Amino acid sequence: MRRLATLSTSAALLLTMAGCASSGAPTVEQTPSLNSTEGGAPAAAQAAPLSDQAMLATLWIQRSAEFHGLSLQAFNVAHDRLNLALARRSAEDKPLAVVVDVDDTVLDTTSYGGWALREGRTYDSQSWADWVDDAVSTASPGAVDFLNYAHDSGVDVYYITNRKAVGKQATIDNLAALGFPQANAEHVMPRTDSSDKTARRASVTAEHDIVILMGDNLGDFDQAFQQATSAARHAEVEKQAGEFGRRFIMLPNPTYGEWEGVVYDGNWGASDAEKRAMREAALNVWQPESGSVSQGK
Repeated sequence: MRRLATLSTSAALLLTMAGCASSGAPTVEQTPSLNSTEGGAPAAAQAAPLSDQAMLATLWIQRSAEFHGLSLQAFNVAHDRLNLALARRSAEDKPLAVVVDVDDTVLDTTSYGGWALREGRTYDSQSWADWVDDAVSTASPGAVDFLNYAHDSGVDVYYITNRKAVGKQATIDNLAALGFPQANAEHVMPRTDSSDKTARRASVTAEHDIVILMGDNLGDFDQAFQQATSAARHAEVEKQAGEFGRRFIMLPNPTYGEWEGVVYDGNWGASDAEKRAMREAALNVWQPESGSVSQGK
């Protein structure tokens, strides 16, 4: 997962991180502007910081019972899928493993984004590192129970995160304090040279059968999802449709991720005004005059 993608590119959001990564601004299509003052739309919207668009998404994760239920649902599905894998396993098979992303999969990082939003700050590596060192993340609902069930069932748990290696011990401490199993130097795998998790997954696969992968970003499952366009990403999801809810188990995260970079055509360095325009251009918009819907890019 791209670490705090929105904060790192706008003016303050929630995370990535790193955990928990991308390229020329697109031409903005002629779709109605949400900030237009025509038709009674509030002119104040034009002056609102781009980061304010992240506040409701952050609150949804922190406050909504719906998110709570979805998180429990994801880990309940993982529990059922693990039981099926355990029942099918034979003595000569490789040991089983569950691989999970850390940020906004098993740990809730939204307090960092909340701080940035309240303080009017942008993401920066130093404040993020300080936050990681404080080890104040809370556990995602259902995560501790599921991973302890996996551990008690003789399954190895690997935490593959795009947090940097400098924060590895703090991450281990945070996980251990919350009761996560196998929170140690061998099983917590931060990024090194690349945010691509393929090599780290392969190192687990060398000795294990990975029966479940959990994450909030498609790159947590397979690098094949790292496509440049929304259409290509959707096509790859359809290609691997049979894996979702079986081997791939996703958690919702509307606050940041590779999906946002696709909206910007990878141009993370665009100005806030350019990003706002690209976001609006990507919307599907009802056209009441024609009784139709114009499709975003």
